[in-house]
Amino acid sequence: MGGRDEAREWWRDAAWSTLDTVRVVTVEDRPQQHGNATPRVDQWLWSVRITKTRADAAELCRSGHVKVNGKTVKPAAKLVVGDRIETRVHQLERVVVVTKLISKRVGAAVATECFDDHSPPPPERSLAPPVFERDRGAGRPTKRDRRRLDELRGRSDRTR
Repeated sequence: MGGRDEAREWWRDAAWSTLDTVRVVTVEDRPQQHGNATPRVDQWLWSVRITKTRADAAELCRSGHVKVNGKTVKPAAKLVVGDRIETRVHQLERVVVVTKLISKRVGAAVATECFDDHSPPPPERSLAPPVFERDRGAGRPTKRDRRRLDELRGRSDRTR
């Protein structure tokens, strides 16, 4: 039975010797979620309601439509206060400067406090062609009527 006791002593000694090399991490050493957290780019874009879903934000990053301080970034890139984010969402260019770091989605009023918007004004929408209404019972337009409507709409493809 002496072998068993020797094995126990060996394991105990081995366990204590490995504790000398282990770094003890205290609560103060771990990054705090509220104080000095650095959220991911996709997480922050979703949190401040620039994109509708986090998956959309990640897809924007993966496809190269998100730049932080002029450089294209991956979804996992970390942000710091003062970063300038340029992105294109639904054919609109958005340029924002980070003023507050958050990682959880918040209400619209709080979200607008987390960034300064430097986006260029949206391009003017082209006016839609007027909707033509026919009198009830007038029937189907004739070929001549259709040609006049096409000319008014700017779609005269006729070649003479």
